[in-house]
Order: sequence, then structure tokens, then C-alpha cells
Amino acid sequence: MKILVSNVGSTSLKFKLYDMPSERVLCSARVERVGSSDAIYSWENSLDGTGKRASGLDIPGYTDGIRLFLADMCGPGGPASGMEEIAAVGFKTVLARGFYGVHELTDEVLEAMREYLFVAPAHNGPYLEAIACFKAVMPGARLVGCFETAFHRTIPLSRALYGVPYEWYEKYGIKRMGYHGASHSYVADTLAGMFGATGRAVSCHLGGSCSLCAIEDGRSVDTSFGFSLQTGVMHANRTGDLDPYAVPYLMSLGLSMDECLEGLARRGGLLGISGVSNDLRQVQEAAEAGNARAKLAVDMFVNQIVRYAGAFTAELGGLDNLVFTGGIGENSAEVRRRVCSALAWLGLELDEAANAAPNAGARVISAPGSRVRALVVPANEELGIARRTYETIG
Repeated sequence: MKILVSNVGSTSLKFKLYDMPSERVLCSARVERVGSSDAIYSWENSLDGTGKRASGLDIPGYTDGIRLFLADMCGPGGPASGMEEIAAVGFKTVLARGFYGVHELTDEVLEAMREYLFVAPAHNGPYLEAIACFKAVMPGARLVGCFETAFHRTIPLSRALYGVPYEWYEKYGIKRMGYHGASHSYVADTLAGMFGATGRAVSCHLGGSCSLCAIEDGRSVDTSFGFSLQTGVMHANRTGDLDPYAVPYLMSLGLSMDECLEGLARRGGLLGISGVSNDLRQVQEAAEAGNARAKLAVDMFVNQIVRYAGAFTAELGGLDNLVFTGGIGENSAEVRRRVCSALAWLGLELDEAANAAPNAGARVISAPGSRVRALVVPANEELGIARRTYETIG
């Protein structure tokens, strides 16, 4: 049975086609910088080892990226001769009112996602677009959503609630939801399975969208994300934490609600501070070339990661493992070095050579005598989604 997993990020698309239940990957692809005329597309056919990479592409929306991948998947030499071979498509969906866990994407579930469009516009909008595209081109495939909030339902209410009128929680559900559940739960599974590690961990998912998660004995007990995906550390385009009174103050000065939301969701974060790019690689290059705002953006990004890691360490009563995952977490040795250096007071000692080594799977990057183990765990959210999708339609 062929199951396709579509992972729709805030600025990216990732695809993997699995043969289930063998879990063999048949092909994979990635689109970076979706919504730009400088997008990057990479494709790999796992059956024969062929692949390609192209940059500088004009990919204005998610539908364009999906069609680019499907053309390769079903093209000459591709692992599928046609769309009808795909039994199901699994999605790393984010938020739906009243739905947690894994659900087939019925009209009711899709409507529940639309109800939270205001809360998660950078995610529910793209997912609804992607789901509609797959419904159109694969009418025979079943569509399954694995929602991101499920892993964080173990967070104690004392940490999940805000200091708002209690009826806002009762009537409107205002609380810390938590996201990146597929990534953080995979980190917890990997710590237990590969390293035999339970205890206290902070998982740092750093990419176009960023969050930290406090994990105790494999369970989420706190997260930097809040009710929406706007909070926590700064992101590629989103501001992260902000005093809520800043918005009505800006509106009192003449900005509209739409202008405020545009600034918070699309013109903030690394892009807003640096004025260069929402891609950390380009921001770091500009910083190294002497761009003061780019340097400020990198400094702020690192400081906010350290702030949350320190707060979660205090809540956990100490730290056993610090884990980096996501596009930045896996590939930016400099960010890892700076974060670990700032946390050296915990007894964390970095192995500089291991940290600087090219990405080579899950690995320890702390020195042998370090009291806190630092690790890199490449994200593999897609495999978990493939498993849950297979179980759901099975």
C-alpha cells in the first residue's frame, strides 16, 4: 500500500511516499521558500537513487509546489504510475476546534480547521489549500490529519492557563495549546529508543517555525508555543512573544487590524528585524558581512532560545538532555554552539568537532564529561504520520 505524507510548513513543503507496512521510502521531495521567486526544489527517487535540485524557482503558492512534486512522482521512472496508486495522504495538521489526535479529514474536521483560521493563519490556510489540491487530483485517496496539539495535552493546567478571566478558558478555550507535537514526540521517542534516555529534556525545534518543549519522562510538560503559533521564540516571519497591549496601542495610532496582523505574521521575526531575509542562512551571511540589523536578528534569536531553555530547566528541576531538531537545529552548528555556550553554567560542555561535523543522523555533540548531554536529532515527522495514517485507514 502506498501512503504519501505531505508536511506543510510555514515556508516549506516536504513529501515522502512510503510503501506500508514495510515503511520503505519510495521517493521524497522538499520545496523551500514557498511564496517566493527564489524557491528551492529537491527531489530523490529512492528506487534508483536518482535525484535533482533546482533553485531560483518561482513557486508563489503551495499548490504550485505540490504539482511540481506530483509530476515527478508519477513521471517517467517515478515510483507511481498514476495518482490512483496512492491509498491515502497523511498530513501534519495543526489545529482544529474540538479535534485532537488523528482524524480522517471529513467536511466536519475541515470546517473545524476553518474555525481556527484566525488563530493559525500561517498553517491552517496552507493546509486547507494543500488538502483541497490533493482532493482534486487524488479523488480516490483517503486524507488523514495528524493534529499537532495532541502531544501537549499532558501539560499541567497550572502551566497551560493564562492569567485571564477563568471564563475565557471555560467558554472560549483560551489556553496554551502547544504545537510541533509530531516533532517533539519524535524527539521523545528517539531519546528513549536510541539513547535509552528518560528524565528531563528540552527539545528545540528550530526552523521556519520555532518552538521549545520541556519533556519529562517522555511527556510534554511545557512549551513555548501558546494559544496560537504566534508566541514563543521569534520565527522566520512571525514575531514570537509580544506584549498584547502593543496591538491596541498601534491601532490607536492609526494602524488597522489587518496591518497589525500582517506585521505580526508575515513581516516580523528574522525578516522583520534583519530587513534581509526570513532565511537564517542569508541573515547570518549578512551579519558576517557587517550588517548590524542582521547581527541583531541572530543575537535575538539565540537569546530567546536560551531564555526558554533556562526557564524550562528551572521547571524541570535540572536538565539531562538538550536536543536540536528542525532545519536550523540540524544544520546550523553556529546556533547550536552559541546556545550551548550560553548554557555552560549547567555543566554543558560542547564537543566542537562533533558539533561542526556534517549532518550525519542522530548524534551526541556534547563532550564525554558533560553533565548535560547535547544531541542533534534529525526530524522524521513523516514516518510517524505514515504509521498513524496506515493505522487509521487499516
